[in-house]
Amino acid sequence: MSKQKIDAIDRRIIAALQDNAHLTTHQLAERVGLSASPCARRVRQLEATGVIKGYVAVVDQVAVGLPVSVFASIKLERQREEQLDRFTEAVARWPEVIDCHLMTGQRDFLLRIVVEDLAAYERFLKDKLTRLDGVASIESSFALSQIKRSHALPIGG
Repeated sequence: MSKQKIDAIDRRIIAALQDNAHLTTHQLAERVGLSASPCARRVRQLEATGVIKGYVAVVDQVAVGLPVSVFASIKLERQREEQLDRFTEAVARWPEVIDCHLMTGQRDFLLRIVVEDLAAYERFLKDKLTRLDGVASIESSFALSQIKRSHALPIGG
């Protein structure tokens, strides 16, 4: 994907869609100060270039019975490409892992894992994470409460 130049109108479109992806083309156009056709063209272009990757419903994890968030710091035995790839491929298959970041510093990966209770996290650890070859250590931290969660990037607009 080539980097697309984002102008002020694109930023307003992105900000509006991050706030409410259910806006009709007419509502969005009105919000950003365009007519409907050019607004729709810009949205299609942002989608085609991968600036807008998709649209999702933001679900309350407590309301669906997944109140526990665990942050797991993972250190691998070695930081070789094959081991990094094997780890990332495994993590990509696990629905409990909501976020996974390759890190600098003492640990190699930081995972956010969402489960229904402590027993479910223990099963996840025993059945999945600890069985993965190359994992040297796992350090888990449990979130007590969520202060802020946003899916919107600070794009401006």
